[in-house]
Amino acid sequence: MSRLPDPLWTPPPHPEWLAAMNGEGECWDLAAAVPLDEASLIQTACATTGLTDFGDDLWREPFRVLLRALAEEAQLTLMGRLMARHDIFLWLCNRLQITEVCRQHPEIEEQEIRAPMFILGLPRSGTSILFELLARDPAVGVPLMWEAMRPCPPPEAATYRSDSRIDQAHRLFTQWQRVVPEFATMHEMAGDIPAECGLIMANTFISDHIASLHQTPSYSAWCAGADYRPVYDYHRKILQILQWKNPRGRWLLKAPEHQVHLDTLLQVYPDAHIVQTHRDPIKCMASTTSLLGALYLVRSDQPFNSEQFEDIVMGEATALRLERVMQLRDDGDVPAAAITDSRYQDLMDSPLECIEGIYRHFGLPLTPETRQRMQDYLAHKPKGKFGEHVYHVDPARAARERPLFRRYQERYDVPSEV
Repeated sequence: MSRLPDPLWTPPPHPEWLAAMNGEGECWDLAAAVPLDEASLIQTACATTGLTDFGDDLWREPFRVLLRALAEEAQLTLMGRLMARHDIFLWLCNRLQITEVCRQHPEIEEQEIRAPMFILGLPRSGTSILFELLARDPAVGVPLMWEAMRPCPPPEAATYRSDSRIDQAHRLFTQWQRVVPEFATMHEMAGDIPAECGLIMANTFISDHIASLHQTPSYSAWCAGADYRPVYDYHRKILQILQWKNPRGRWLLKAPEHQVHLDTLLQVYPDAHIVQTHRDPIKCMASTTSLLGALYLVRSDQPFNSEQFEDIVMGEATALRLERVMQLRDDGDVPAAAITDSRYQDLMDSPLECIEGIYRHFGLPLTPETRQRMQDYLAHKPKGKFGEHVYHVDPARAARERPLFRRYQERYDVPSEV
């Protein structure tokens, strides 16, 4: 029996070409035509690369949890199954190539990562636009989508802007908005824009990036209880590979999920500079629900139960996430000198003043050239450049959950937007 339309998420129709393609796929045995079993994926990656050593075995359990969740929960279409297989194939190939390049060149893991800056906060709280603006500083290095997708062979300075992986990444990531055109209004995708750390972490098979691609609650639950120390160790190794033949300034990095693992992040990067973004959590949750609905629709026609999603993942879970960071800061586990704040409203109203505050807190120089580069970027990317992101906020839910966030909003002077 089909359930009633979800009041928080109304899926747009697929483009005709995609509906026809997926419809044709319904007459196939998709598991046989596009296998997602362990043996097939590993054999294909090994045959393609000519390698067999995946490094440590910590990835194998989450890899198997993911495959089981895809088979039992994701309800992938033909297009979704093709995309999922290609993703997993790339991550397996990356592991093989990362192990091999580090075996041949052990000096890579002696590369220093000094005082990286991490942007973290709730999804849809201004992390992306802040990341893009701070990336305009020539003194920083950011991982771009293409090199985060395929870090080996290590990028080289001489070919960094002409690497053949750029075009492949661009075609793959913009494919999302060809499948679900509305996605373009929610999040910009391209092969040569800054990449979130979740894409780098996907090579460990423990990542919010993977969880955001499919409705796989058992995989998300497994990740919620996972030890993230090996994930951050591997993250560091990939940064070392990326800067080995293409030296960077200080790294600028971003992912909302860092907020959940801030203590682990600081174990691996003890001199990190942390920028925490702040926005009305009710607004963030509603926008995130809409974004995930569009992401899931790329690969599956399974209805997205956004109310259930918000009941399980948002609400109290989000409040606890925010409370935990406040506690880490209060206890000194995150030293005051290591972290500063960026309110969404300040970033929207006075972006350069907001950025000046970040640079001032960490004692970093903000040159006239960098300021101009940031202003030029803003001039060419007005809000809504790719269309308006329209989503619904349930007033009853907002009223019910507002008290959960009172202490957080008062502490950081975060205005309510609904």
